Amino acid sequence: MNTTYYDHGTTAERWERARMFFDAKDYTASARVLDTLVEEVPQETGPRLLLARAYYHSAQLGRAEQQLRVLVERDPVEYYARLMLGRTLQRQGRNEEAEPHMRLASALAGDFDSL
Repeated sequence: MNTTYYDHGTTAERWERARMFFDAKDYTASARVLDTLVEEVPQETGPRLLLARAYYHSAQLGRAEQQLRVLVERDPVEYYARLMLGRTLQRQGRNEEAEPHMRLASALAGDFDSL
């Protein structure tokens, strides 16, 4: 497959292209752009989180889980990554495994009523 379009341009241009695809609900195209972008800037949270979301929305749940686990390992109090990891696990029918992530996400968001 020719990926020239997805890989073309500066980091900032590709980030903008990935967000454009995501906003247009073309999650697979967004993930194609973000995949190489995350390889280039693995320390950046934004592209990795958007990649996880693109994988989630395109039902690539194993890939979403992998990216989210990197994020929560790196930053255990990253609320949205924790929430997305819980939702990804729930969507795979792994509710028991999702529970601690969902409770921690609620606590981090200050939603103590749902605990």
